[in-house]
Amino acid sequence: MLKIKLNGQEKEISQGTTVQNLLDKMKIKNTMFVVEKNLEILPKEHYISCKISENDNIEIVGFFGGG
Repeated sequence: MLKIKLNGQEKEISQGTTVQNLLDKMKIKNTMFVVEKNLEILPKEHYISCKISENDNIEIVGFFGGG
């Protein structure tokens, strides 16, 4: 198991988990969000290949319309 920070909270995930695997486990289907890994915004096309490593800091930020 790997220890990471996900949206500021300590979590444990399986070794070999990709960003897309994490999003699937969290049931995130909304297209209006970005993923930041260690202070860098990841392009969506990298989610499937980008593996998460020990002590990575992952932030998932959603956008909501309103006025």
